Amino acid sequence: MSASMICILIAVIVYLVGMLLIGFKYADNQTSEDFYLGGRKLGPIVTAMSTEASDMSAYLLMGVPGLAFFCGVAEAGWTAIGLAAGTYLNWLIVARRLRRYSAKTHSITVPDFLAARFRDNTKLIEILGALTIIVFFVPYTASGFAACGKLFNSLFGFDYMTAMIISAAVIVAYCALGGFMAASVTSLIQSIVMTFALIVVLFFGINAAGGWDAVVSNARSIPGYLSFAASTDITQSAAGAYTPIMVVSTLAWGLGYFGMPHILTHFMAVEDEEKLTVSRRVGSVWCVVSLAVAVVIGIVGFAMAKAGALTMPSTESEAENMIVNVSRVIAQAGILPAIVAGIIIAGILAATMSTADAQLLGAASGVTHNLLNDVFGIKLSDKKTMLIARLTVVAVAILGVIFASDPSSSIFRVVSFAWAGFGATFGPVMLFALFWKRCNKYGAIAGMFSGMVMIFVWKYLIAPIGGVFAIYELLPAFVVSSILIVVVSLCTAAPDAEIVAEFENVGK
Repeated sequence: MSASMICILIAVIVYLVGMLLIGFKYADNQTSEDFYLGGRKLGPIVTAMSTEASDMSAYLLMGVPGLAFFCGVAEAGWTAIGLAAGTYLNWLIVARRLRRYSAKTHSITVPDFLAARFRDNTKLIEILGALTIIVFFVPYTASGFAACGKLFNSLFGFDYMTAMIISAAVIVAYCALGGFMAASVTSLIQSIVMTFALIVVLFFGINAAGGWDAVVSNARSIPGYLSFAASTDITQSAAGAYTPIMVVSTLAWGLGYFGMPHILTHFMAVEDEEKLTVSRRVGSVWCVVSLAVAVVIGIVGFAMAKAGALTMPSTESEAENMIVNVSRVIAQAGILPAIVAGIIIAGILAATMSTADAQLLGAASGVTHNLLNDVFGIKLSDKKTMLIARLTVVAVAILGVIFASDPSSSIFRVVSFAWAGFGATFGPVMLFALFWKRCNKYGAIAGMFSGMVMIFVWKYLIAPIGGVFAIYELLPAFVVSSILIVVVSLCTAAPDAEIVAEFENVGK
């Protein structure tokens, strides 16, 4: 291994050890509520940045740049716009009311809140919620582990599975030890590292490509590459249309935010709802800037490849390694640049870990709090609850590693399916639960079940038909879920006076 690679490895190891130390710091004297929700003690800046870092998984530094690199602006750009809009609206209309409502109902998980909101004595809401969390967090977490495996394999030549297992072990260690507070504090640090990585790669890439004019000139050499209305890839000489229905489908990514458990729990955990205004501004600005830079980096990557600084990828999966390859180029300039390259690599790990830890905690809460405690009525001491929660973190991580065993899978595509699953199952019911007092438990159950089922039906049965049906499965599933929530709620008995009074009291 060369001296530059050793410097990168040292920087990465220092970063990983730092994350573990944070886990040890928060390991002692925790209750189960501290483990799941940090005792509702998050400050506004930590809330903002840990929420956004938990959102921006490996797709920020690998998926989005890789998609823009290989396919041009359209899909990556519209996805970024949809995500930015969804982020802002989630902060604006959901965060404050969810914080207030969840505190009123003493809820610590999303299924817990929904069950309490509708006084669901059937337990179906918590069963559906917990199963959804487990089913979709496994592939979502797997995408993060896959990013780690690809990273170490392409950079150091480490065996893909071995690298993935080691990375997963580090994430599991600090997450299982320190719980929500460790995940939140590490996410704050990780957002800073991610920002540094994006900035350095952007400016280095422009310089290596021969300047901004060269970046634009090379992008224009591919028909439709810079167009928001064209679909192409770098192996083709002609562009297809990126139709309005495709634009709407891609923008639908923004709908997913209303149903992301690992994001919504950050709203529930903030110390003071009045401080959410600061969190909204900080988080929204960071989200918009980071996504825009990620798209531009992909375009810069193509120009770097044309200039000979990078190897031209033949698949989208290969294009996702762009920032890793840029780091390798930077490291060749000497010891100090190699350390900078190591920080960039740590930024990719940060993007992965900041999401994976929140997802692992979400899965643990779904199993221990929602299934074992609430559904099956197994009463455990706080100590035993913590033990089972930590074992669940390990079990979900193992399943994630197994799911991610294929190194050729696209990170962006895996994330998109899991994102749709959460968005359609929890998104509509969360909005109706917070803002429509006539919504009842029967409508909520119908909406959650139909949203989850429709994701699979549309993805594997309807979308393959093609044409107008070839749209992102989140959009039709979200619509179907919303319709059923309204129809079933109106066709069944209105909520009890107690539920309505609580709803109105929360709105004051």
